Amino acid sequence: MDFSSDTSAPAHPNVIEALKAVNQGNAASYGADSVTQRLHGQLADLFETKDFDFWLCASGTAANALALSLLCPPIGGVLCHKYAHIAEDERGAPEFFTGGGKLILLSGAHGRIEAAELSAALSHMDPGFVHATPPSVLSLTNLTESGTAYSPDQIADYAQIARKAGLTVHMDGARLGNVLISTGASPARMSWQAGIDILTLGLTKCGAIGAEIIMLFGRRRAQFAELKARAKRAGHMPPKMRYLAAQAEALLQDNLWLDLSSHANQRAKKFTEIILGISGARLAHPVEGNEVFVNLSEDLVQKLNQSGAKFYPWPDGSYRFVCHWTTPQADIDQIGDILKA
Repeated sequence: MDFSSDTSAPAHPNVIEALKAVNQGNAASYGADSVTQRLHGQLADLFETKDFDFWLCASGTAANALALSLLCPPIGGVLCHKYAHIAEDERGAPEFFTGGGKLILLSGAHGRIEAAELSAALSHMDPGFVHATPPSVLSLTNLTESGTAYSPDQIADYAQIARKAGLTVHMDGARLGNVLISTGASPARMSWQAGIDILTLGLTKCGAIGAEIIMLFGRRRAQFAELKARAKRAGHMPPKMRYLAAQAEALLQDNLWLDLSSHANQRAKKFTEIILGISGARLAHPVEGNEVFVNLSEDLVQKLNQSGAKFYPWPDGSYRFVCHWTTPQADIDQIGDILKA
C-alpha cells in the first residue's frame, strides 16, 4: 500500500520498449538526434503551435530551476504560493540557479494563490526602491501542492495581472496531465493560450523514468540559446538526449500520458469515496487530481502506520496520499478496511 508519491511507480512498459528501440547504433549528441527532432513535431501537435523551443531534463527540480533562471535576474523575485514545490521541496535550487533571485511567498486556500494577494503584492512593487526585491516572475503550480487545479480561465486572469505589472509567467506542470484530465482543458489552452511564457511539462510522475520538458513559448524562444548555455553550466545538458526524448515520445504517443493520468485520478476518486465514509477522517482540500489530502485522527494514523501503509504528513497538518498509474483498487480497498476496522 504505497501512497507515498507518484514517483514511486515503475516506468510504463512502453517507455522501456522505447528505450530498447533507440539503444541501437550511434546517434548525434546533445539533442541533435532524430528522436529528439521527432519529439518536436509531437509537441507541436500536442500544443497546437510551432512557436516554441524545448529542452529535456531528468528531474523537475532542474527543469523548474533552469526555467526560472531565464526569467528572474539575481536582484529580482519570484512570486509563488508559500507551499509551492519550488519553495518547499527544491532545496534552494531556484535561488541557486538564478544567482540569488528571491522567492516571494503568497497565501491562498487549497494551494492556490489568492487573486487579492497577487494584486496586493504587485501594487506595492516599486523597482526604484532599493531596499526591497521587486518581483520579476509569477510562478504557478498546476496541480498545486494541495492537489487542486487552476482552471485555464484562472491562469489567464493571473497571467494578465502579472503581465500588466511587467512580469513573466512560469508554470510548474509536474502533474499537468492530471490537471488536463480533471479540467478537460487542452494543453494549449492551459499553457501558451492562457499567457504562460515557460512551462515545465512533467512526465516522470506519469510513467517515465525521468523526463521533464522545458517549453519556451513565443517571444521566450529568443532565450533558447541562453537556456542551453545555462543547462551546460549547471550540468543538465544530457549527452545522450535520445534516451530522454524516447521516454517522452512513448508517453505522448496516442496520449498515453493522459490515459495514465486518468487512471491515477480515478483511483484518487475511489480513495476519496472511502475517506468520506470514515469517522475521524475528513478531506483537507478538494480532490482535483491524483492526490488526496486528509485530516486524520491519531488512532487512524497509528492504524495505517502499523499496517505498513506509506503516506506523508504534510506541512498544513494533513496527510497526503498519492495515486499513480499502477495504483491497484485492491490497495484502496485494503486502506478502507483498515480505517473501518
